[in-house]
Amino acid sequence: MQVTETLNEGLKRGYAITVTAAELDAKVNEKLVEAQPGIEMKGFRKGKVPMALLKKQYGERLMGEAMQETIDGAMNKHFEDSGDRPAMQPKVEMKDGDNWKPGSDVEVEMSYEALPEIPEVDLKSISLEKLIVKAGEADVDEALANLAETAQDFAAREEGAASEDGDQVVIDFLGKVDDVAFDGGAGEDYPLTLGSNSFIPGFEEQLVGLKAGEEKDVKVTFPAEYGAENLAGKDAVFACTVKEVKAPVAAELNDELAKKFGAEDLDGLKSQISERLEAEYAGASRAVMKRATLDALDELVSFDLPPSLLEAEAGQIAHQLWHEDNPEVEGHDHPEIETTEEHTSLATRRVRLGLLLAELGQKAEVEVTDAEMTQAIMGQARQYPGQEREFFEFVQKNAQMQQQLRAPIFEDKIIDYVFELATVAEKEVSKDDLQKAVEALEEE
Repeated sequence: MQVTETLNEGLKRGYAITVTAAELDAKVNEKLVEAQPGIEMKGFRKGKVPMALLKKQYGERLMGEAMQETIDGAMNKHFEDSGDRPAMQPKVEMKDGDNWKPGSDVEVEMSYEALPEIPEVDLKSISLEKLIVKAGEADVDEALANLAETAQDFAAREEGAASEDGDQVVIDFLGKVDDVAFDGGAGEDYPLTLGSNSFIPGFEEQLVGLKAGEEKDVKVTFPAEYGAENLAGKDAVFACTVKEVKAPVAAELNDELAKKFGAEDLDGLKSQISERLEAEYAGASRAVMKRATLDALDELVSFDLPPSLLEAEAGQIAHQLWHEDNPEVEGHDHPEIETTEEHTSLATRRVRLGLLLAELGQKAEVEVTDAEMTQAIMGQARQYPGQEREFFEFVQKNAQMQQQLRAPIFEDKIIDYVFELATVAEKEVSKDDLQKAVEALEEE
């Protein structure tokens, strides 16, 4: 076998690989010898079929396997000897492929873009600022008030009072389409919160301003995409009787409220809220520090990037941004999206940092554990209530999905590694200052 370099320009590499007919024939014979003991053929005992007959019967089929294995072996040996790491799957073409005849040498052309050498980075030279926000009494009180609203109850309004948006009305109703009642269109003593949008669009607004004992025909049109096909897009009339009108009453901030949220008493609930708020602040602070870390790393390194990776990343960015601007379009049924300098600039940063982080992770022997992967899968599975097992099995069989879940965990562990080596100064700031820092990230 002969491997000859044909291109070495920047990160682009090209090689001509020649596998002689004798090497292929030897590989086929090797495969036949391995298979011979298990082969049965009429007129011969198992394992006693003559090699010449086996070669005539199976040689042509085994030639393709031998060819592929030999070429793969040559490629693997090349990468092992050269130390090259291809940026993407190498392009392999067989010269005179359709015209190749058994007994001839096989000539293959292989081309790829090599991943660049990543320069050493002095992580200890990076200086970072960690924003610290304490949960103040006012923040806890505000969160408590929000909890009280979610735990609100309703109390009867004074006699003769008209309903308002946000009130709860207790109603009897009967819905008809073309004067014919339909399944699921009737209810008695139904508590409906006005403004909750739990009924058909336009329904709840028509019950605002009514008093207990009043009746009203509510006229609505079912949405075109309504789940029941026999009702979708149809006009309907609901005969409604208001039986009670109730105003929202916020829950009292006391130990009873605390117990509803799993705390022993109000002080315990306040402590829980304080811890939750500070965890949220810490998460936001980490996001700000992570961006600062990536900015610092981006400034520290410079190296050539594989054009194929840049092109693929720029195309993905352009595609994603186009869909954000055109959310009504699903799938790929749209005109070809051209990349711009802005897309390429973003792609350059992403690819450079991606390669650098991968290198740092490899040198630091960063690994994503099975437990971390299981936790990530379970977190995603919660988005599909009742189908958690099916989702888990889907991920186990889908390598691409596994990589999508593993990548952010791997990146965060590398970032944590950088945090440990960098110089980090803590700075206590207000919640508003932290919010401004987070908003600045979103604007970039």
